[in-house]
Amino acid sequence: MTLSHLKTAPGQPPHAAADIADTVQIMLARMRTGGAQVGLEYARSLDGWTGEIAVPSERIAQAIAEVPQDLRDDLRWAHDNISRFAAAQRATAQDMEVELRPGLIAGQRQIPLSAAGCYVPGGRYTHIASALMSIATAREAGVPDITACSPPRDAQGIPAPMLYAMHLAGATRILCLGGVQGVAAMAFGLFGAPPADILVGPGNAYVAEAKRQLFGPIGIDMFAGPTDSLVLADDSADPDTVAIDLVGQAEHGATSPVWLATTHAPLARAVMDRIPALIARLPEANRNAAESAWRDFGEVVLCDTREEMAQFADDKAPEHLHVQARDPDWWRTRLRTYGSLFLGEGTTVAFGDKAAGPNHVLPTSGAARYTGGLSVHKFLKTVTWQKVDERALPDLARVSARISREEGMEGHARSADIRLDKMATSGKMPLKAHG
Repeated sequence: MTLSHLKTAPGQPPHAAADIADTVQIMLARMRTGGAQVGLEYARSLDGWTGEIAVPSERIAQAIAEVPQDLRDDLRWAHDNISRFAAAQRATAQDMEVELRPGLIAGQRQIPLSAAGCYVPGGRYTHIASALMSIATAREAGVPDITACSPPRDAQGIPAPMLYAMHLAGATRILCLGGVQGVAAMAFGLFGAPPADILVGPGNAYVAEAKRQLFGPIGIDMFAGPTDSLVLADDSADPDTVAIDLVGQAEHGATSPVWLATTHAPLARAVMDRIPALIARLPEANRNAAESAWRDFGEVVLCDTREEMAQFADDKAPEHLHVQARDPDWWRTRLRTYGSLFLGEGTTVAFGDKAAGPNHVLPTSGAARYTGGLSVHKFLKTVTWQKVDERALPDLARVSARISREEGMEGHARSADIRLDKMATSGKMPLKAHG
C-alpha cells in the first residue's frame, strides 16, 4: 500500500498515567471503606458542591420547568430516535432453544442486568446527549434500576437541561457527583443506589481509570480514551464540508485525533488550507482544544486507490468513520473496523453525537478492532441452559467420561458414570448407543 503523508501527527509528550492511576486507587480505596461520608468530602473538595448528592424530585421538577419548550422538544425528538434504535436492537437479542440430538435440548436467555450506573460528563462541555445515549439504552434493554450521575456546573448543581434529559431518558435516581467519586458511588451503592452491575458512559482520564480499576466484579462498557475521527474522501467531496467536519471533532479536546485519507491531492491541500481559519473562528475554549488536536494529532494521508483508503481505515480502527465519496454501498460492505460509520455528505458525526439514534458511546484508541459501541447488548446477559433425558444421556455420559479421563479429571468422569449406572439399574438403558 502506497501512502503519502501530507501532514503527520507528532503527538504530545506522555502524560503522567501512573500518577492518575495512583490517585484513583487511593480514592477508590477510601470510598470503599468510608462510603458516603468520603464521597461527601470529595464532593466538597473536588466538585465544590455542598448541596444534596441525590437530586430531589422537587429540583428535577423545577429544572423541567426551567428548560425552554423548544429545547425540550428537541431533546424529546432525539430521545425518540435513540430509544427506537435501542428497541430495535433489543428485538434482535432473542431467547432460543435447540434440540441438538434427540433428548439433548439447550438454549439461551437474554436477561437484563439488575442495576446500571451511567456517568454523564460535564466538564468543558455539558454533554446532554450522553444522558440520552446511556440511560435510554439501559432502559430499553430492560434494566429496572438506573443511577445517573454528573458533576455540578455551578451553585444550582447539575444544569437544568441535563437534569431534564436524565429524567426523560428514565433515570431511577440522579446523583450530583462527578469524577472518580461519582463512579465509585454508583459502583459501591452509595446515596440510596444499589451497587451497579455495570458502569457506562464517557468521562475524563480519571473516570476512565476508575472504570478500569473497578472492572472485574463490575462490568464496564469499554476502556475509553480521547475521541477520534477519520474522514475518507474522493474527488467528489466538498473541501469546506470535510474541513468543518474535522474541526468539529477536534474541538472535543487537545488529544482528540482527526484524520483525513483521500485519493485526491487537490482536496487534501484545500482542506488543510481551510482548517486554520475555521479553528480561529471558534470560541476560545473550543479554539484552544481544536488548535492543539489539529497541530499534534491531525493527519492527512494521500492514497492511490479507494481500496488503499479502506485498508487505511481498517488499520486505524477509528471511533468515527465518515465516508464522503462515491458509491456508499461499496464502502458500507467493504469497511470492517470502526465504532460507527457515517455514509455520504448528508450525514455527519455531529448527528450521531447528538440525535440520529445509534449510540455515540463508541470504542476509541483502536478498540474498534474487537468491539462495537454501547448498545442494549451491553446491558444484557446471554446465559445458557440445558436439559437431558434418557434418549441422549447414554451417549452424552460415555463421551463426557472418556474426554474427562483423557484430561485426567476423574471426578468429572465419575459424575457421568453414575448417571449411566442409574440408567442401567432402572432398566432404561436403550438397546443402541453411540460407541
